[in-house]
Amino acid sequence: MYTQAVREVSLLIEPILDEMEIELVDVEYLSEGGRWILRIYVDREGGITLDDCVRVSREIEDLIDVKDLFRQTYVLEVSSPGLNRPLKKEKDFVHAIGKNINIRMAAPVGGRRNFKGKLQSFEDGTLCVTANENRFLLPYGGVEKANLVYDFGD
Repeated sequence: MYTQAVREVSLLIEPILDEMEIELVDVEYLSEGGRWILRIYVDREGGITLDDCVRVSREIEDLIDVKDLFRQTYVLEVSSPGLNRPLKKEKDFVHAIGKNINIRMAAPVGGRRNFKGKLQSFEDGTLCVTANENRFLLPYGGVEKANLVYDFGD
């Protein structure tokens, strides 16, 4: 049920964010410390600022409340996706080519579900990841969860 509400929130706010030239990265609805949180991750070219987050919050909070999608009272949080940004959409993977990523597959590929390495390419629905001189071809449709791995250098 909450998955459907999260999808509805995404569909509801994405056009507003597009007008603001802000990208919707992810939406989560979860219970933390006994309270429900609707967490919206946003980003923009050059990075998101605290003022951007406040502006987004003001633009969308009444709209979400009017739709009455959640039974529990919740706190709305608008945040940056951080350095280890989640990868959800195809365009996220395209932008991540050449970068280190973590991927968890819904079903095992070659006997394993977790992969960490450099995303070499993303073509025809297939992710090519290299790790320790091994090459893995992973179907995009089978990705359960993925995120960037920020490299702090040596």
